[in-house]
Amino acid sequence: MVDLHSHILPGLDDGARTIDETIALAKQSVQEGVTHMVCTPHVHPSVFDNTESTIQEAFEAAVDAIHQHNIPLKMAYAAEVRLSIEIIEWIQAKSIPFLGSLDNKKVLLLELPHSHIPAGTDNLVNWLTNQGIQPVIPHPERNREIMANYEKVRWLKNLGCLFQMTAGAVTGRFRKESEDIAWRMLEDDLVTYVASDLHNLHKRPNDMGTAYKKVKEVIGQTKAQMLFQNVPAHITQSKAWY
Repeated sequence: MVDLHSHILPGLDDGARTIDETIALAKQSVQEGVTHMVCTPHVHPSVFDNTESTIQEAFEAAVDAIHQHNIPLKMAYAAEVRLSIEIIEWIQAKSIPFLGSLDNKKVLLLELPHSHIPAGTDNLVNWLTNQGIQPVIPHPERNREIMANYEKVRWLKNLGCLFQMTAGAVTGRFRKESEDIAWRMLEDDLVTYVASDLHNLHKRPNDMGTAYKKVKEVIGQTKAQMLFQNVPAHITQSKAWY
């Protein structure tokens, strides 16, 4: 499987804190059936002020460690970018590492706050799409405004957003409301792909293999392969893997 959302790089955000944790997360991900992983540390103004250079430095250290431990995991990097006005400046400065491409558009992992959908989201999404950038919203099933009003998912879809479901939501790792939204979005064919969003081993491990089995049982093997393998592989086909 190809995992397009992970916080495995050491010392950058609320994910892996040390290189030893990075190694442990890589081993656990391989056990879940992941063969390729895009590292997507947070870029969140005044919280996680990561840049492409800080991400690349941590990425190179992680790749070296994973190779030294002979872990069969191919790696690439991008970022999970919190929705903010700074995105416009970052895009214009070409300082955002994109997830890949889809339909000749660069794919941006665009994170909403968990609490709500901010005012002006529609304006920013419109600006991005006009720049040839495809926004993908990670973990919509954990956004409280979407929990309260499912039609907000369709509103975002109509704006041009795509959606990444979290594997742990499918397996029941989060609150029941998130699990319900996850399965409803899957049944309504609103999910573009599934990713792990792994942070640590004790509360937020990689659930890709377990989630794949559940989706396969409920929705079928063809759809499961699209969500966990084919679409993520297609989005990242032009990325360099290490």
